[in-house]
Amino acid sequence: MGTGSRAPRDAVPAHPSLAVVLREWTRIGVTGFGGPPAHIALLRELVVERRRWLDAHAFEDANAACGLLPGPASTQMAIYCAYRVAGPTGAVIGGLAFIVPAVIAVLALSTVILASSPPLWIRGAGAGAGAAVAAVALHAVRGLLPPSLERARQRGAVGWWAAYLVAGTAGAVLAGPYLALVLVGCGAVELLRRRGAASRLAGLGAGPGALLAPAAAGGVGALAWTALKVGALSFGGGFVIIPLMQGDAVHVYHWMTNAQFLNAVALGQITPGPVVATIAAVGYAAHGVLGGVLAAAIAFAPSFSFVLLAGGRFDRLRETPGPRAFLDGAGPAAIGAIGGAAITLAMALGEPWQFGVLAAAVIALLLGRRGVVITLLGAALAGVAIALAGAPVP
Repeated sequence: MGTGSRAPRDAVPAHPSLAVVLREWTRIGVTGFGGPPAHIALLRELVVERRRWLDAHAFEDANAACGLLPGPASTQMAIYCAYRVAGPTGAVIGGLAFIVPAVIAVLALSTVILASSPPLWIRGAGAGAGAAVAAVALHAVRGLLPPSLERARQRGAVGWWAAYLVAGTAGAVLAGPYLALVLVGCGAVELLRRRGAASRLAGLGAGPGALLAPAAAGGVGALAWTALKVGALSFGGGFVIIPLMQGDAVHVYHWMTNAQFLNAVALGQITPGPVVATIAAVGYAAHGVLGGVLAAAIAFAPSFSFVLLAGGRFDRLRETPGPRAFLDGAGPAAIGAIGGAAITLAMALGEPWQFGVLAAAVIALLLGRRGVVITLLGAALAGVAIALAGAPVP
């Protein structure tokens, strides 16, 4: 047969219909266990390898650009890929298809885990999985540190990198709801340092503090502010949301106890889809199901805004000096904040046996290199067994 009627092997297929976007992005949202690395792999398999809607170079550039933005990078990547293949409407449909299954799962489980009198085995499962969350934070730090340090070495700025890392760690442990100030401050210092204008720092005054201080009231406005911090200021990956949420949810507004917060974080890790969906559990604890929906909507709104407003310029974002410099300061601080969160999460444990579960989780994740979901499920089963054996449960 002749080849005249056959399309070239490297031809780009026609863009998909909105129905196809809805189906494929929902599939990723439902099956995307394992956090951002799994989401990026599933997206690449879909749009580059299987459907060939994007070429590999465009995908890698987009992934790098999303890494420069605050908020959940894999969520922004899911929205951006849908934007590239089906336009703004496709971005909204694909983004919601990716996000909504996780929010529904977290809310459904929250009604059980965060109930006033859950069954003993549920409390044991929550206490076991919650005990392992600090180990998951350390696991995240281990994955984020090497590439961040290598970039600092290439710039000859290891000393500044270490300073930002320490500042983020201290901020997570000591600053509580003001951690956002530390992250933004580190980014601003690096940006001004690159511009040779460190003397301008004195002019910052109380402006950022006035903008980033926690909301005064503990009602819906406070929940909206907490959710906005999660969606707009979580530099460095989804796990940064933990220190950003913990101060408000537990210590300032008392929506949750420490034990309930640990349960909520565990829910966000074991459910598919974006980890930022954890904010729905905080919203549920504060104001019920409507609070959970509101918190999720606010937390994910910045990601949609970034893509819809600037998606056409993503290919140039990674080459722009300003965003790159800001992230070089805020990024290490965010990694330090995750490490600080591991400290506060471990301090929140209430029973001696939970520290044994934590130690086992550290060994499984850092030495045994087991997966996060498997480790958390194992910790939950251990908690059930320990609770049913008669041990005290938080």
